[in-house]
Amino acid sequence: MADLREISPSGWLILDKPRGLGSTQAVGSVKRILRQSGYPKTKVGHGGTLDPLAEGVLPIALGEATKLAGRMLDASKIYEFTIKFGEETDTLDTEGQVIDRSNRRPPMAAVAAILEHFTGEIEQVPPTYSAVKVDGKRAYDRARAGEEVEIKARQVTIHSLQFAGEREDPELRSAFQTTAGRPDPYDPSMPLELAETVTLTAHVSKGTYIRSLARDIARALGTVGHVTYLRRVKAGPFLENQAISLDKLEEIANGAALSDLLLPLEAGLDDIPALKLDPDSAQAVRQGRVLSGMPQSDGLYLAKLGKTPVALMECIAGTAKVVRGFNLPDVAE
Repeated sequence: MADLREISPSGWLILDKPRGLGSTQAVGSVKRILRQSGYPKTKVGHGGTLDPLAEGVLPIALGEATKLAGRMLDASKIYEFTIKFGEETDTLDTEGQVIDRSNRRPPMAAVAAILEHFTGEIEQVPPTYSAVKVDGKRAYDRARAGEEVEIKARQVTIHSLQFAGEREDPELRSAFQTTAGRPDPYDPSMPLELAETVTLTAHVSKGTYIRSLARDIARALGTVGHVTYLRRVKAGPFLENQAISLDKLEEIANGAALSDLLLPLEAGLDDIPALKLDPDSAQAVRQGRVLSGMPQSDGLYLAKLGKTPVALMECIAGTAKVVRGFNLPDVAE
């Protein structure tokens, strides 16, 4: 039997990225560990940048799975984050310099009421310190050089926004509504709970900046704020309970089996139905040929020969064309 280390690995390592480590550094760590483990030179990429001050789910693609990294970048993501009210920084997080202060602290009822106004399709201006390109140059490079940076607003989608830990919102919202909506009897002398910080959970589309969302929520509440804690708990189909620490990853370099930690390539395509191929059609697909007379409805499919992913294919009007082919060895049933 061939040594599995002679075969370049393909699949997903879901890293629980620690605070202080950049996404590029995380990819470098995986490359180093694979090299130390005796695996051949392997393509490694990540499925969505996390700022160094952010932590959480960072999908790392190996081998043929790197062909799906672009899809992962386009996937929606879920974040848990804390806004500290009273100070806004130039980076909109704890790394920057304070550029504005406010003594106002919003009532928790007001926070609860404002969240629905930031749900759905919204306009958002990315942070000055971001990787957005302005006239061909990264915004953060211009900002660090002392340049005035003007970034255009973009449309993003906030699928849901709520208090972290599934905090009960309706009672808070009703307390902030007009008298008609308040619980009976309403006591105007009841003290308001003011928020120094608030921790929220947001399910967002690609291109959404949580730091900008925090800034805009604070401003809408008549104050200023910045992010003090940011954790990604879901990226595309990958959840934080699938994520492993860097220490766990290091065990591979000490002899642990990579297969125990590696998720299969198709784990990144959990929402894509399978298209079963026979050996002849699989050969045709591997040669990039079109399959005709397909009974499947229009849409994207993962074409497989037995258990082996062969290609990502799009079916239109009974014709299946290869979107992305995979060069994986056949696995016996």
